[in-house]
Amino acid sequence: MTDQAAASGALISIPVLLARNALKYGANTAYREKEFGIWQSWNWIETAEEIRALALGYLSLGIEKGDYVAVIGRNRPALYWSMVAAQKVGAIPVPLYQDAVAEEMAYVLENCAARFVVAADQEQVDKVLEVQERVKVIDHVIYLDPRGLRKYDHSRLHSLRDIQAEGRAAHERYEAELQRREAAITYDDTCVMLYTSGTTGRPKGVVLSNRNIIETSKNSAEFDHLRPGDEVLAYLPMAWVGDFIFSIGQAYWVGFCVNCPESADTMMTDLREIGPTYYFAPPRVFESQLTNVMIRMEDAGRFKRWLFRVFMDHARKVGPALLDGKPVGAWDRFKYALGNLFVYGPLKNTLGFSLVRVGYTAGEAIGPEIFDFYRSLGINLKQLYGQTEASVFITQQPDGEVRSDTVGVPSPGVELKIGDNGEVYYRSPGTFVEYFKNPESTRDTKDPEGWVATGDAGFIEPETGHLRIIDRAKDVGKMADGRLFAPKYVENKLKFYPNILEAVVFGNGRDYCTAFINIDLTAVGNWAERNNIAYASYQELAGHPRVMAMIQDHIEEANQSIAEDEMLSGCQVHRFLVLHKELDADDGEMTRTRKVRRRFVEEKFDDLLNALYIGKTEIYTETEVTYEDGRKGKIKATLEIRDAAVVADTGRMAAE
Repeated sequence: MTDQAAASGALISIPVLLARNALKYGANTAYREKEFGIWQSWNWIETAEEIRALALGYLSLGIEKGDYVAVIGRNRPALYWSMVAAQKVGAIPVPLYQDAVAEEMAYVLENCAARFVVAADQEQVDKVLEVQERVKVIDHVIYLDPRGLRKYDHSRLHSLRDIQAEGRAAHERYEAELQRREAAITYDDTCVMLYTSGTTGRPKGVVLSNRNIIETSKNSAEFDHLRPGDEVLAYLPMAWVGDFIFSIGQAYWVGFCVNCPESADTMMTDLREIGPTYYFAPPRVFESQLTNVMIRMEDAGRFKRWLFRVFMDHARKVGPALLDGKPVGAWDRFKYALGNLFVYGPLKNTLGFSLVRVGYTAGEAIGPEIFDFYRSLGINLKQLYGQTEASVFITQQPDGEVRSDTVGVPSPGVELKIGDNGEVYYRSPGTFVEYFKNPESTRDTKDPEGWVATGDAGFIEPETGHLRIIDRAKDVGKMADGRLFAPKYVENKLKFYPNILEAVVFGNGRDYCTAFINIDLTAVGNWAERNNIAYASYQELAGHPRVMAMIQDHIEEANQSIAEDEMLSGCQVHRFLVLHKELDADDGEMTRTRKVRRRFVEEKFDDLLNALYIGKTEIYTETEVTYEDGRKGKIKATLEIRDAAVVADTGRMAAE
């Protein structure tokens, strides 16, 4: 029985951890959810009861051990419960990206042969029903929000609350079977299957065991001294491995509270109300928050702007040292305390970071300037390096050893090595079991000794043991003259500017680097409003001469910074254009986790890329786009191409 396993200390599955938490932390809040503007809470005892009722309901529907249960929707307690309930009955949860289009969803559902689908609302139900003719294996669809579904055929469509009610009513019939299935769970049984984002092809199902998730959660939680009183905000896609580790793995290991915002639109307000102590966000979230801060400061009065500039300059000088406990002079401490009173404290409160004790960013490299900005405020923001196949954690930054140019030391239990070609390899207790139905890819990624190829190029600093990531191994190359080409390094420099949302840099095998730029519509739109510049669309604003001049200034400033790095000075951007549309996952240009699919972009916009390299000053193009309702259309534009000033490479000239 699970209760017996928990009592004996054999913490070998998430259901066992749930039973342990109900016994040990029963009255502590386990989940909060904001709905209709009101926060609702469930403690660990109530959570265990909700999950038990749902597990019994699953049994009444005929779920079998080894079945796959797809879960689709935004972060909600009931959807997390549906995954843990699936584990209790020996099934395997498979969370999907809620913004996936029907075709993407069909591939995953068909690949894992999901018999059961838990869908949050009518939108997700409609997508499942759309593909049900193709995905013949789906037996039952369970929905959480009943709005709009009253007149649907309910022969195989069920309310999650009705399933729970059925489970409670039939508990005497299914209790023994539930206990038998829970008792049969082993440490090496599958805990969850998560699909990769698919930057280079079809997504692959990553099979992660109870051992992978629990060992990783235990080690990483102890590394950062997480505790039951911590609060975390669950807002990232449930299909992403990071959310699973933070909101289920670590949450159940430590016993802290998972808070679910009302919607993406209210996330920032909900963040301020909760005041998490443990926080994770990918770089794009921190970039967006910094952009909003800068926009607000540009709209502020002259005195406020002066105050912000003076104290932020001081914060950048001494803030990180104070955070790391390093010696700082009495006057600098006093001035920082004044800054905290007038600037840093109110700013952290506005961002919702007043109580953050441990903050992390990962997913892709964050610009050093952005990273240092948050640490200068006294926010303990750190970098980690990980991937789905590692159950997230490969490296972490210990307190007192946080730097913007490394991703830290190996996480507890993780071994690292660098291949002959500079690729990073690891092995750990979190190393995935296999790619589902894909033994060839499994062999290509994980060798017989358990070493996993990350696909990233980097090196380990001999003095500190810290890992430095240069770029994706497949993206790192050489310029025509043999100098190193690392596009992500340049892109992060460019994305520091609030006006630049996305940048894609090219140059491998070529004489010089060029770039596609996406403007940030919020930041640039705000700037346009202040400068009385009228525009009717993203395309019109992106092509405005003053916007082009502003982007050119940013690129030339970034070039000066890039030129200071002798190894990467050849990556300065010589020519650029501002794209007429935002890169979009629906158009295949980005993954659902907002990573640019570089090869796809290069092929899709090959006419624009060629124009950058043959000396054109403008190029006419037509591009197919996908609208929110799924319709296809075309947008036409004539794009201006500009040259950017570069700094002479003195090291190269001296060598010549």
